[in-house]
Amino acid sequence: MAEQDRSHSRIRATGRRRKPPAKGRRALRVAAWSAAGLAVVGGGGLAYGYVTLNGNIDSVDINAQLRDDNRPDDVDNGSMDILVLGSDTRAGANGAYGRDEGAARSDTAMILHVHEGHRKAGVVSVPRDTIIERPDCTDKTGRPVPGQRKAMFNTAYEVGGPACAVKTVEAMSGIRMDHYIEVDFTGFKKLIDELGGVEVTTTAAIKDPSSHLDLAAGTHTLSGEQALGLVRTRKGVGDGSDLGRIQLQQAFIKAFIEQVKSVGVFTSPQKLWGLADTATKAITPDAELDTVKELAGFARGLQRLGPDDVHMITMPVRYDPADLNRVVPLEAQSRQVWTALRQDRPIPASATKDAATGTAQGVVQ
Repeated sequence: MAEQDRSHSRIRATGRRRKPPAKGRRALRVAAWSAAGLAVVGGGGLAYGYVTLNGNIDSVDINAQLRDDNRPDDVDNGSMDILVLGSDTRAGANGAYGRDEGAARSDTAMILHVHEGHRKAGVVSVPRDTIIERPDCTDKTGRPVPGQRKAMFNTAYEVGGPACAVKTVEAMSGIRMDHYIEVDFTGFKKLIDELGGVEVTTTAAIKDPSSHLDLAAGTHTLSGEQALGLVRTRKGVGDGSDLGRIQLQQAFIKAFIEQVKSVGVFTSPQKLWGLADTATKAITPDAELDTVKELAGFARGLQRLGPDDVHMITMPVRYDPADLNRVVPLEAQSRQVWTALRQDRPIPASATKDAATGTAQGVVQ
């Protein structure tokens, strides 16, 4: 996909990256929708309610599940990489969005890279319909799950849960993920509502019964339900592709970050508490971010990041000639992206040249 913004993103819990205490500091989270959401948890004034907030957090121990796997080196170059997933499970309150056709899948996937110094960040969206080689995994129960040579990216989460999704991203990119954060439908909606909505401008009408979205062209303050409809819609804009939906998601994230900064989250204890309570219920982080203290340290690094500091792209892909409903990575361009992130450098413009983009760009501003 072509470049859609010029900025960058990435984070960490304690403010440092890997273990060595002498090197860089970092922090970040949401991804996509979540980045700003975590900043909400971070702020200051969370001493009261500490026990309550800790009790809200469910986590998954990614490192323990992948302990015996051959993972990429944990390079200490002052940067931080986080895999953020939006889950499409229909369990519980999410059942209002239809029935599961099997296990839950990763409806949205973003790799967040926070550059050394926490003043720039990069986001790489991975289309869920990308055909990749999925490695051997172990599911949540410890049962082996065979790899697959040509699998859709979002099946990794379906067959092996968060740890398999992380392992797949690491195998694909050669970059070790420092953290994992998951957000589901209901948690996302509640976070937006607690924030007071997010303002976006649509340059064309968007109507998609499948995602419960009906917006005229113009400026709107989206409720949680409308925001969820926006980041889920495919048929409502452009060519109906997942690539077009990713463009909407990235535009929404920019608006989300701007909204968090504008509502006084970091100066209003009341607003901070409400958002922190909602955010800690909305996300499932890895085990290294499973306390308020760790999340707060992780999120504080986001406070200096504005929408213009986050550079967002889609992993370079082309439509699969064998099935135009699927995409395959552009190998040379993808290597440019992963190499830049591993070396903590900006993603070059040439990496997105000739990549498929969908046709929803500019619909949301």
